[in-house]
Formats: sequence, C-alpha cells, structure tokens
Amino acid sequence: MEIILRESITSLGKAGDTVKVANGYARNYLLPKGKAIIANKKNIIQMERQRAAILKRAAKELQELEALASQLQSLDIIIPVRVGEEEKMYGSVTTMDISRAIAEKGYTVDKRKIVLDEPIKTLGEHEVSVRLNPDVTAVLKVRVTPIEE
Repeated sequence: MEIILRESITSLGKAGDTVKVANGYARNYLLPKGKAIIANKKNIIQMERQRAAILKRAAKELQELEALASQLQSLDIIIPVRVGEEEKMYGSVTTMDISRAIAEKGYTVDKRKIVLDEPIKTLGEHEVSVRLNPDVTAVLKVRVTPIEE
C-alpha cells in the first residue's frame, strides 16, 4: 500500500515522503495513529499544498530537539546502585533507570529513545546515546556509583 507520511519515522522516511508499506502495517498502525495517510490523488494534492508548512514545522522541531540534545549532554547523571563484596553490582542499570535519573533533572525522555547495547553492569562512567529523532542524537555521561550506607 502506498502512503504519505505525516511525520518522520526512522525506518520509513521523513514527513511528506510517499512510501510503500505492507497493508497490515498501514491499516493497523500508521493510519489509526495518524502517522500517515493513504496516497491517493486527493491526498497527494493536499500534501503538496501543505508541504511548506510541514517542512517549516519539521525545521522548528529539529531546532528544539538540537537544543534539548545540547542540554542533555551537559547533564551530570549519577545513578547510585547497591553493591556487594568487591564492588560487584546487584543487578544492572537499564534504560528505565537512566530515564528516571534524567526525569529527576527536569527533562522527559522516553526510555525507548535511550540506546543501550546491553544493560550497564559495572561501576564507573559510561557513555549512553539518546536518539531524540533520526537526525538528532545526544551522548550522555552516566556515572554509576555505589550507594553510600
């Protein structure tokens, strides 16, 4: 099925692009969520008229996300964890823990936007990527420290 994207989607394309997707993906996810519309003549003409507004909105959103990324990169994220003998951690630090730590600093970042190849299982400083948008990624410094008892 051919659709026109109303917003940028990482795996498909940018807002305003006409792409071909599986029927089920379009019918069950993209269309009901308002992320796309069916690419028929009427909608194509309408999107051509709206293209300038969409591009302007996307540029403004990109600028806001870049500002947020620079603010996030300046944060000092400290996550205290319980440790046992020989400074060995109980459990691990996950995207949910990092998301909570960011929220404590006053910013809201969805845990699904935080990119971890695998959970953090060691103490120390780690670099963590936050993919805010397909074009904007912030790299955070996360320090994992033992809880002071």
